[in-house]
Amino acid sequence: MDSNHSSQVFDSQNAVAAGAEESAAQKDEYLRLAADFDNYRKRTRRDSERQAAAEKEAFIADLLPIFDNLERALASEQSSSSESLHQGVQMTLQQLSQLLQRHGIEAVEDVGQPFDPHRHDAVFVRNDPRQPDQIVLEVTQRGYCRGDKVFRPAKVIVNDLSHSAGAHHVG
Repeated sequence: MDSNHSSQVFDSQNAVAAGAEESAAQKDEYLRLAADFDNYRKRTRRDSERQAAAEKEAFIADLLPIFDNLERALASEQSSSSESLHQGVQMTLQQLSQLLQRHGIEAVEDVGQPFDPHRHDAVFVRNDPRQPDQIVLEVTQRGYCRGDKVFRPAKVIVNDLSHSAGAHHVG
């Protein structure tokens, strides 16, 4: 073997060894990155679960005084007039409304509004020629929104001038 040929063999062995080292280093780096990403995913999920639990606990803590007031209203009902019971329930509803507002939930006033199947659930139709067609005549269960998003659609009675007089159940 001449020295030139043995030099080429030695160089190619060095190149293979260097390539193997580089491949092993890249594999090691990949495995470290994969482990780091997996840990990140687990930590993010854990943090998200903790935040959701904390928000739920805060909401429940806000709800408990309202629950207490309902219990007091029922307890006072036995010893006092229906007027004080009515007043207690009215105050409790006001507290609940304020609690929902603090959490971004707003009650929607739908009577007189055009029927919108994305915001309303029609449970009855009525024919009232004094009112415009496809107008919400009555709300049987209030709807709620959070910003522009419908949290719960309202159950409504809709004016339908194409039907004969009377009320018809939808569904």
